[in-house]
Amino acid sequence: MLVTGGSGYIAGETIRQLLAAGWTVHTTVRNLAREAELRPLLGGTPETLKFFAADLMADAGWAEAAAGCTHLCHMASPLPASAPKNHDELIVPARDGALRALRAAKGAGIRRVVLTSSMAAVAYGHGRGQHRFTEADWTNVDSPDAYAYVKSKTIAERAARDWVAAEGGEMEFVSINPVLVLGPLHSADFSTSLEAIKKLLEGSIPGLPNFGFGVVDVRDVADMHVRCLTAPDMAGERFLCSGRFLWMKDIAAILKAGLGDSARKVPTRRLPDWLVRIAALFDPLIRQVLGELGNERDADTSHARQKLGWTTRPEEQTILDTARDMIRLGIVKV
Repeated sequence: MLVTGGSGYIAGETIRQLLAAGWTVHTTVRNLAREAELRPLLGGTPETLKFFAADLMADAGWAEAAAGCTHLCHMASPLPASAPKNHDELIVPARDGALRALRAAKGAGIRRVVLTSSMAAVAYGHGRGQHRFTEADWTNVDSPDAYAYVKSKTIAERAARDWVAAEGGEMEFVSINPVLVLGPLHSADFSTSLEAIKKLLEGSIPGLPNFGFGVVDVRDVADMHVRCLTAPDMAGERFLCSGRFLWMKDIAAILKAGLGDSARKVPTRRLPDWLVRIAALFDPLIRQVLGELGNERDADTSHARQKLGWTTRPEEQTILDTARDMIRLGIVKV
C-alpha cells in the first residue's frame, strides 16, 4: 500500500488507520530526514511502515516507493497558507505529481488508486447563493471565483481521470472530494485547513465575516479512503466527503459553548460584507476568497453513505477536538 505525502494531515490519519487494519504501508516524503520526526506520530514498525523520498516535481524515487504495492492513495498536493504569485506554482505540482504517482502505480502493477481531490474541484464557478452539490458537479476553472488552489485541485483530478481512461488499462480509479478538514492534531506542525479555527481562538480577526464551509473530521476522511481501498466496484467512482455546512458565526458559537473561558477571544460580532471587501484591498489572502461571501456550498453525501456505509461524527465534536489540541500543543495561546 503506497500513501503519498506522509507528512500531510489527512495522510497521517489514513496511515494510522491502515496500520491498525493490518496493512503494510509505503509512504513518500520530500526529505527522508522527516522520518525520525514522523514515525512516532504515525506508528508502525520499520517492517510495516517504510519511508521513500519522492517529490511531486521530479521522477526520482516514485518507482521505488510503488514497488511491491497493490494499492495507492495519492494524497500529496500543495496547500499553501498564502496566495501564490502565479497560479502555476500550485497547478503544475498538483497535476504533474498526480500523473507521476499514476505512472509509478501502473509500473508497479497497482490495480486500485484512490485520489484525494477536494470540494474545490466541485463547487466553484456556479454563481452566488445556495447550492447543493453532487458528484456530477465540477468547478468551472474559468470563473473569477476559481482561485489558484481551486484550479489546482480541479485540473489535477481531471488530468488523473483522463490519464487513467487513456493509459490505466485495468486500473480502478476513485476520487474523494473533502470539504474543510478539521479534527485532532498529533503535532504542532498543523495543516493550513485548520487556520480558520486558529484565527478565531486567538482573536486575530475583528469579527465574523459572512463566510461558511462544509466541515468534516480528518478521522472520517481517512475512514472513507480506507473503505474505498476495499469496497467492490470502485472504477471511476467519485465521493463527496462532508458533514454539515456551517457559517463562521456557527463555528464561533460552538467554540464559545464548548470551551468556556478558553474561547474568550473568539469574536461574536458580524463583519459587514463591505468591510471585508475593503480589507481585501490590502490582504491578498482575503482577496482570493471574496467569492465565498454569502455563498452556501452544501454537499449531498448520500452516494458515499449508500455505497460505502460511510458516516460522520458530530461537527461540534470535530471543532472542539481541533480547538483543544491547538491549545494543548501551544499553537494558540488563550
